[in-house]
Amino acid sequence: MSSSALSLLRTHVQNPLDGSLSDFHVTPDIWSAAAARHPALAARLDVSIGRTRADFDTAIGEAEILVTWVGVAKETMDDIAHRAPRLRMVFCTSAGIERLMPLDWLPSRIALLNNSGTHSTKAGEWGIMAILMLANHMPVFATHQRERRYEKIFASSVAGRTLVAVGTGAMAIDTLRLAKSLGMRVIGVRNTALPHAGCDAVVTTADLDRVLPEADFLLLTCPLTPQTRNLIDRRRIGLLKPQAGIVNMARGAVIDQEALCDALDAGRIAGAVLDVVTPEPLPADSRVWTTRNLSLVPHVSADDPLTYTPRSLDIFFANFARWIAGEPMPNQIDPARGY
Repeated sequence: MSSSALSLLRTHVQNPLDGSLSDFHVTPDIWSAAAARHPALAARLDVSIGRTRADFDTAIGEAEILVTWVGVAKETMDDIAHRAPRLRMVFCTSAGIERLMPLDWLPSRIALLNNSGTHSTKAGEWGIMAILMLANHMPVFATHQRERRYEKIFASSVAGRTLVAVGTGAMAIDTLRLAKSLGMRVIGVRNTALPHAGCDAVVTTADLDRVLPEADFLLLTCPLTPQTRNLIDRRRIGLLKPQAGIVNMARGAVIDQEALCDALDAGRIAGAVLDVVTPEPLPADSRVWTTRNLSLVPHVSADDPLTYTPRSLDIFFANFARWIAGEPMPNQIDPARGY
């Protein structure tokens, strides 16, 4: 795309239509700070920032770039080909875009991007915390506390123990680095077996069954796609050793939730720390609330209100720079893969 074609691209930033997630909104001040970090790129954009559906309806007809939340995209994309004839890019401020699948609504002229990379620092801290919680029996002690049961259970260091990580991308990379710094052995599981700096070994998903019995801890950070839905099913949970613990930072549907609860209640695995469940929000009558040796947080592991939006905008500008140069954008979603 030529330089002149990109001059003053009409760009609309749409915050959630219902006013939710206020800690993560793009405000004029936050946009101005990002523009100051990327002045040459920001000078190419004519920007509006919206908070309401009326703001969106007013701007979308002329927008060439849309920066928004997945929830907004879900609500507004059905007729986007007609409503936004000039639109060429949609940047979603979320790493997971499964709510937008299938992408049959996406015209080929529109590039869809996510904000993968925003979460890595916070996700790394939370992921290693969850592993250390499992290593030190904290979900078990929480169960004992509810039962008013005072029982000593001693823990060993994580050094020399094995972490199997399903997904080795931005959500996992800092957890893997921290795990290795503590002396853990890390086995990565992803689509290709190419070496990974954060792993001692890497295998493909086809070899998942072979490495699951080695896991002292199983970390899930992979995207939710048709291939990963129910990836950790009842049979694969059964391949884990009784002392193993599970950390899920991916999506709830990556694991068979009922099978996980059954295994925990029966003592067939040691514990679990879940950031994600299905459905969300979790109904009050879900058995997840009362499953033994399970710690639950409401999908907050990787979202830092101090850094999330500024980093997302930095990622947007980095991709925009590649777009101007006619180069592949690292955050562009491949509709065939779903991530």
